[in-house]
Amino acid sequence: MKAKNIDELWIELLDNLKSLVGKRPTDLNSVLFLIGVHELGKGPKRFSKEAKQDLMHIGVCSVLSQSGYYCFEGYDKDGWPHWVLDKPIPHHDLLAQENFLKEHVISYFDYLKV
Repeated sequence: MKAKNIDELWIELLDNLKSLVGKRPTDLNSVLFLIGVHELGKGPKRFSKEAKQDLMHIGVCSVLSQSGYYCFEGYDKDGWPHWVLDKPIPHHDLLAQENFLKEHVISYFDYLKV
């Protein structure tokens, strides 16, 4: 990820997602929501506000599981995936935290080849 800076890679990812889903995500939360929907595996549908928050949490857990912060625990009776915190997430200021998540999101999509 050093050849291009995080901002350039992020813009490329958002552009790729636009071509994939038909609309460019507006921010990190939108992308985490899309990851959550993907991980849920039930396809696009309408979700309640609470479900949308749960899907963003699923997105965070999924991308951070790549680095061992979360461990996949399994699915609940409704088919929703669950993770367990495996190691403490480093504390960062707000900008560093956002970049930390963006790096993991970019790696997630690199793995999927989106």
